[in-house]
Amino acid sequence: MHEMSLAGGILQVVEDAAAREQFVRVKRLVIEAGALSGVESRALRFSLEALSPGTCLDGAEIQIDEPPGQAWCLACGQTVEIRSRLDACPLCGGHQLQPTGGTALTVRELIVHED
Repeated sequence: MHEMSLAGGILQVVEDAAAREQFVRVKRLVIEAGALSGVESRALRFSLEALSPGTCLDGAEIQIDEPPGQAWCLACGQTVEIRSRLDACPLCGGHQLQPTGGTALTVRELIVHED
């Protein structure tokens, strides 16, 4: 389950920000895991919740947004929305798709307590 190592990396990013910006607790963490990122959102949430006790993420609201993927269809020359790298083009049915979006795992927002 690579989501546990991803969660550890996210926790490290948040703790580095806490040290740099001098905050103690996070109120809300928003993560974007694109449909083509290869990240299982439920496993990532479980991993973050398992790692958070005793850290600045302890008790934080964790929101994981899952935007659809985007791809350029070589056959019809259009940008299309896809949910999987195995999807066919919804416009022409072709399978020559080059992913162009929804491939990243990103920390989008970090709201901290001001106490």
